[in-house]
Amino acid sequence: MDHTRGLKTPKEIIQKMMEKDAYSNWLGLEVLSIEKGSCTITCEIKEIMQNGFSIAHGGIAYSIADTTLAFAANSYGYQSFSIETSISHLRKVQVKDTLKATTNEIHRGKKTGVYQINITNQDDELVAVFKGTVYISKIPW
Repeated sequence: MDHTRGLKTPKEIIQKMMEKDAYSNWLGLEVLSIEKGSCTITCEIKEIMQNGFSIAHGGIAYSIADTTLAFAANSYGYQSFSIETSISHLRKVQVKDTLKATTNEIHRGKKTGVYQINITNQDDELVAVFKGTVYISKIPW
């Protein structure tokens, strides 16, 4: 716990969030780094994640980015909730690809935060760009 302010650390918050996040656990997400306003996650694409075109379902990249957004936004110690999100898919994602989602905090105010998450594959090619806006509550973790 961050004793200087009485708030949990980013790592403690993410651990608490992941305990109840069955979907992110099913995806096999691995948190590479977590700091206030920043998070990087990886995920290996499995066959069960394919759509009818034999490529990864677009919802997988979206889900990875959405979790990365949640972790970055909540890392300050106050519960934050997405209020608007969007994604642009730039490249197809195949089974056995490893995706990495990296957060860039664009703005953090008193009530809202805006984030961009870039999703790259194992060849460091940009496969999707996600943008999310969150509401920052006064509820501590």
